[in-house]
Amino acid sequence: MEFLQQIIDVFLHLDKHLTDITSNYGTWTYLILFMVIFVETGVVVMPFLPGDSLLFAAGALAANPESGLNVMLIMVLLFIAAVLGDTLNYTIGDYFGPKVFRRDYRFIKREYLVRTQEFYEKHGGKTIIIARFIPIIRTFAPFVAGVGTMKYSRFISYNVIGAFLWVVAFTVLGFFFGNLPFVKKNFTLVVFAIIFLSILPPVIEFIKHKTAKRTA
Repeated sequence: MEFLQQIIDVFLHLDKHLTDITSNYGTWTYLILFMVIFVETGVVVMPFLPGDSLLFAAGALAANPESGLNVMLIMVLLFIAAVLGDTLNYTIGDYFGPKVFRRDYRFIKREYLVRTQEFYEKHGGKTIIIARFIPIIRTFAPFVAGVGTMKYSRFISYNVIGAFLWVVAFTVLGFFFGNLPFVKKNFTLVVFAIIFLSILPPVIEFIKHKTAKRTA
């Protein structure tokens, strides 16, 4: 319970925690950011890490000269982390194969896999790009692609494009808007807004799907 409370606190006050990390660890902050993005995208049991809001907060912090962080270096490193993370996830999915859909596992819910598979079947390879902007599906999409029949030569192109758009979009938004007085004062609300906007598309799709099934 205490661990869960700590995770929630990090989510809600990510700007303060990231500032503390920078103050305490200096240039090691780059490695910490790299590892968080790599683990969130690369380890299928870690879909709860704060990818979107972390990129936004990192961009906002880099806009402050006192942080000592370079926004271009952040984007390059986190782009590499995102590409490598999805590649690892794809490889894990390819290793386990279709048997993962047969039952729930301790850290992997079959429900999430099935939902991602349905999303994947509807949008095809573009799922890898679209999923970058959707929490949970972002982590499971490359895993499901590996479980399925998508060749790695095709997967890597979607992987690179999606990673670039995701990292650049949120980091740049944070860099230019993260230090506005309103945003700094209401950073927790901004985090909630980012999460809400991220999960809105799949929620709308789910409602449409349920409505269509009832109509049919």
